[in-house]
Amino acid sequence: MERLDKILAAAGCGSRKEVKALVRQGRVKINGTTVRSADEKIDPQLDKILLDGTLIEYKKHIYLMMNKPQGVISASNDPKAPTVVDLVPESLRRKGLFPAGRLDKDTEGFVLLTDDGQFAHDILSPRKHIPKTYVATADILLDQRAVEAFAQGIDIGQGQICKSAQLRLVEKEGRQECIVVLQEGMYHQIKRMFGTLGGRVLTLKRIRMGNLDLDEKLAPGQCRELTEAELQQLKCLL
Repeated sequence: MERLDKILAAAGCGSRKEVKALVRQGRVKINGTTVRSADEKIDPQLDKILLDGTLIEYKKHIYLMMNKPQGVISASNDPKAPTVVDLVPESLRRKGLFPAGRLDKDTEGFVLLTDDGQFAHDILSPRKHIPKTYVATADILLDQRAVEAFAQGIDIGQGQICKSAQLRLVEKEGRQECIVVLQEGMYHQIKRMFGTLGGRVLTLKRIRMGNLDLDEKLAPGQCRELTEAELQQLKCLL
């Protein structure tokens, strides 16, 4: 059983405050009966919810794509810094929402947020080998030797040797961009890989998870729900 205002907010009908006002105005019906209390408990799988005569579809879980900006922590909450969950608009927030995987505070790009623990576990499992693609710039120019080193696996110290990774070097607007594809996620991995080659990462952005690209229309800090097709696109990898 769930509170009516929580269900309506999760369905994108407005913030919790806004949907409470809708209920008070008599615009919501449960199984054909107008309700006036937003804290009424209902079963979203069995009860029929209408808002202004329109059937409201309740989703058990939510899956969000976010373009994380720099300076934001990939966590559900933090007492000292803003988190990715803090950036989620009220209409998309759910209890238990968290980022499936982490990006460093100064790294931007694709973060997947969900309240589906099993899905997150599967997408992050090393056994699934879900690739993640990044674009980086560095303070040195890399060459074919770096491409081969990434492919062979780099010793980044502390007894850690990276698995084979893809490195593609491209020229863009007069500077070198490095496209990196990883199938693991060690701590500061890309920065440490570049460090072994004598370079320092200047900018880093995740642009793809699995077979799903970051939506270029999302400005830094914005997020949206995955479409059903996008969700299935990811699930087919699990």
